[in-house]
Amino acid sequence: MTKLFINSIFFILMIFSVDAVAQNGIIVSELQCEMLTNPEGIDVTQPRLSWQLKTNANQTAQTAYQIIVASTLENLNADHADLWDSGKVASNESVHISYNGKRLESRQDAFWKVIVWTSKGAIKSTDFAHFSMGILTYSDWKSTRWIGYDRTSSTDSVSQFSKLSARYLRKEIDLKRQIKSAKVYIMGLGLYELYINGAKIGNQVLAPVPTDYTKNVKYNVFDVTAQLKQGKNALGTILGNGRFFAMRQDYKAYKIKTFGFPKMALQLFVEYNDGSQEVIRTDDTWKLTTNGPILANNEYDGEEYDARKEMQGWSAINFDDKTWENARFVQEPGGFYEAQMTPNMKVMGEVKPISITKAKNGNYILDMGQNMVGWLQLKVKGNRGDKITMKFAESLQADGTLYIENLRDAKTTDVYTLKGEGEEIWEPRFIFHGFRFVEISGYTTKPTLDNFTGKVVYDGIKTTGTFESSDVTMNQIFKNAYWGIRGNYKGMPIDCPQRNERQPWLGDRTTGAYGESFLFDNQTLYAKWLDDIKNAQTADGGIPDVAPAFWRYYGDNVTWPGTYITVADMLYQQFADKKVIEKHYASMKKWMVYMAANYLVNDLMTKDKYGDWCVPPESLELIHAKDPSRNTDGELLASAYYYRLLQIMKKFAAINDAGTDDIKYYDALSERIKSAFNAKFFNLKSNSYANNTVTANVLPLAFGMVPQNKESKVFENMVHEIEVTYKGHISTGVIGTQFLMRTLSGYGRPDLAYKLASNTTYPSWGYMVKNGATTIWELWNGNTADPKMNSQNHVMLLGDLLIWYYENMAGIKSNPATPGFKQIIMKPDFEAGLNYVNASYESIYGLIKSNWKTSKTNLVWKITIPANASALVYLPTMNASDVKINNEKVSKSYQIEKNKLVLELPSGSYEIIANNIKQ
Repeated sequence: MTKLFINSIFFILMIFSVDAVAQNGIIVSELQCEMLTNPEGIDVTQPRLSWQLKTNANQTAQTAYQIIVASTLENLNADHADLWDSGKVASNESVHISYNGKRLESRQDAFWKVIVWTSKGAIKSTDFAHFSMGILTYSDWKSTRWIGYDRTSSTDSVSQFSKLSARYLRKEIDLKRQIKSAKVYIMGLGLYELYINGAKIGNQVLAPVPTDYTKNVKYNVFDVTAQLKQGKNALGTILGNGRFFAMRQDYKAYKIKTFGFPKMALQLFVEYNDGSQEVIRTDDTWKLTTNGPILANNEYDGEEYDARKEMQGWSAINFDDKTWENARFVQEPGGFYEAQMTPNMKVMGEVKPISITKAKNGNYILDMGQNMVGWLQLKVKGNRGDKITMKFAESLQADGTLYIENLRDAKTTDVYTLKGEGEEIWEPRFIFHGFRFVEISGYTTKPTLDNFTGKVVYDGIKTTGTFESSDVTMNQIFKNAYWGIRGNYKGMPIDCPQRNERQPWLGDRTTGAYGESFLFDNQTLYAKWLDDIKNAQTADGGIPDVAPAFWRYYGDNVTWPGTYITVADMLYQQFADKKVIEKHYASMKKWMVYMAANYLVNDLMTKDKYGDWCVPPESLELIHAKDPSRNTDGELLASAYYYRLLQIMKKFAAINDAGTDDIKYYDALSERIKSAFNAKFFNLKSNSYANNTVTANVLPLAFGMVPQNKESKVFENMVHEIEVTYKGHISTGVIGTQFLMRTLSGYGRPDLAYKLASNTTYPSWGYMVKNGATTIWELWNGNTADPKMNSQNHVMLLGDLLIWYYENMAGIKSNPATPGFKQIIMKPDFEAGLNYVNASYESIYGLIKSNWKTSKTNLVWKITIPANASALVYLPTMNASDVKINNEKVSKSYQIEKNKLVLELPSGSYEIIANNIKQ
C-alpha cells in the first residue's frame, strides 16, 4: 500500500470526521496504542488502545464503544475488521482497552478506529490510527549478524579519557521489483544515525534509549517505503559511543560498566507488489570506515569533528568505497532484543543566546540566558584547517571566565575543524552538554549572536502542564523546574547533565517522578525505567541505587531502591497503568522480602546509606551538615520508608489479585514495624520523634504512623521547628522534602507551606532564583558549597513541591479511587496566601483547567473538566446560596465536608462565583 493511497484515505476520513463534528460537536481524537501515537514495531501482543473525547458541550460522557481493527487500510475503510471487532461494549472506559482479536504476528500491520456512543445520544467515529508489530521471535534475529569494528583505529585511544572515532557503514542493494512497503529494524549501539540514499531517516537523535546492554537491547523500526525505489539503493549508518563504549575506560573498573566497541544489527524488510518479500541483513559484505569526520564522541568530554574528512555522498549510491574495508562480524551485546516502547530523544526546541563578550584571555563568552541541555549549532566562515573550540559550563567566575570546578574531570568541549568552503554550519551528533555559558575560540573575525543556536534535547514527549500564580518567585521556580526536568530526561531520568556523572539515580525520583508527571507525559519513560530497575535486580533480590547499573552501586538501602515501588504507584495513580504493577509485582515483593530477611532487626529496618541527603548545612561552604541536630537517624528513615512501601505493596497485591496471604503478610509486618518504630523513636513527653528534626516528624505524620490522638502534637512540634528554630525556612533534605509541603497543607498550615515555597533567603528554592538560577540546584547552597557536588541542574530537591503546586494550589488531583483523573479532586488551598492561580494539565482523558482568583471575600473560579471525566469541587463556603455556576444558582445536590461545600460536576467548562468565602 503506497503512502499516497494512505494519505488519500486519511483525507477522506478527515472529511467524514469534520462532517460528524458539525452534527454533534464531539470529536474522538488522540488515538494511542500503548500510550504511543501510531507506533512502529511494538512487541506487546495484546496492546492497549486509548482515545479521548473532545467537545465544547458540558456533561458529555461515553456510554459505549466499538473498536475495529483491520490488517489493511482498505479493510478498515470498509469496516471489515479482519483482526478484531470488539462489538458494541457498554462501558465508560476509554483508556487502556486491551486488544482481544486475532493473534498478532511479527511485522503485522494494524489499522484501527473507534466508534463511541455518548450521553448526547450521538455515534461518533474518528480518523484511523495505526500500529505495527516488531520482530516477535528471537530466531528471526539470529540470522542477522552483528557487525562493527572491535578495535581502535590509528587515531583512537583507550584510557581514562578515551577517544574513539565514529564508525561509518554502508551497503548498496538492488531491489528488482516494484516496492509495496519497506521497513527497517535497527539496533545501533551505542548510538546510531540511519541514512537511505543520502537522507537521514527520522528526526530522532541520540537513539536508541540507553539500557544495560547485557540485559536488554532496544531496536527501532522505521517505515522507509517512501525513501526506497526500484533498482539501486544505498543504506548507511553512523555509530557513536553513547553508554555502550563508556565515557571512561580503564578507570575504576570495579565501579564503571562498559560493554565494548560500537556495533549494529539491521534488517530491511521489503514487500513487493507481486507479493514476494526480501530481507536485507547486516553481514560482512557491508563496508566500514573509521576514517570519517567524527574523530571523537564522548558524552562527558564532547565531540571532535574535522570537516576536511567529510565523505560527500557516502550514504548514496555510486560512492567510491574502495578504501573502506569490509565490516567485521563481532560479538553480540548479550542482552535480549526488544522493541523500544518509548519515544527517542529529539531536538525539542531552540534557544538563541542573549550576549557575547570578550574575556581577558581573548576568547569569547556566549551567554544563552538559560541553563539548558543539548548542544550548540554554529555558523562559521574561515580557512581550511581553522579550529573552532567550544567549552561548556553552567556559570561564570567573578572574572567572567567559565566556572568549571563543578564539572569534575568532564572536559565538555566540542571542536570543529573547518573545510574552508564558504559558510559552514555544524552541530554534534552523539553527545550532549548541560550549559548556560560557552567559551568560544578560533573565530578569525568577531563572532555574533547569529552564529550560534542552542538545541534543546530530550525525550520526544509532550509538555502536559502549565502553572502561573500571583507569586513571581513561585512562577520562576516552576520555570526552573520545567527546564531542569526536561534537561534530565535522556531515555532515562538522570541526575545531572553537565559533569562526569549523569547517572539514573533512583533516589532522585522517588517522589520527583510524581511531580514531573504534571509537567510532562512521562508515562512511557518511567515504564521503561521500571524495566531497567527490574533488569538490574540481583538473583537474591537486591536493587541498585543506579539503574541501569552503569555504575555498580548495590548499597542495600531502602530510600533509593524503594523508588521501584513508588514510581509504579505514580504510573497507576496518574495514568491508570495497572500493567506496570502486574509486570513488576513479583520483583518488587522479592526485594521487600530480601530487605526484611537481611536488615530487619527487632522489627526495625537497620540499613540506611544516604540519610536525609542534602540537608541544608549550618555553613554555606559545607556540602553536608555536620551538626547532629540537623541530621535524622538512618534507622528511623529506613523503617518509616519501609512501612510506607508495605502499604503500597498491600494495594498492589489487591490490584494484582495476589491473594490474601500477601495482604496478611504486609498487614502483620506493618503493625510490628509501626509498634517497634514508636517504641524506639517516639518521645511521649515531647510528642516528637528521635531528635525532633522536621524530617523525623514529617515521615510518621505523612505515613500514618503516629499514635492515635498524638498527630496534632507532633505536627505542632514540627511547625515549631520550621517557624522558630529555622525561622520559616526549609531544614529537610531529599527524604523529608518529599512529604513536607503536602503534610503542612494536609494538617491545616498551607500558609506555612506557601511561605517555604515563596522564600528568597537561604535555604529555599527562591534563594536559588534570587541568585540567578534558571534550573534547580543539587544543593540548597549550590552557589557557595565545595564544587565537588554542586550541580546547578538537578531535580531531587524539588521534593513534593510540584505536586503541591498542582494538587494543593491549583486543585488538580486524581481521586485515588478512580486513578488516571477519571474523577478529579479540585480542592485548592485558597487560604494559603496566593491571590490567583492559573494552571492546566493534559490528563489521559483530556485537558483539565483550574483558574481561580480571590478578592476579599469573593472567589471567581473557572474550571474545565474533560469529557468522560468528572470532578469533586470543594468551595470555601457552606452556603449554597452564595454560589453561582455559569450564572445559575446551585441546583444540584451537594455535601458539606469540613466547612466546605462539595459539588460533583460532570465534564464541561464552568465559571464558579462564590461570595462570603472563608479564608
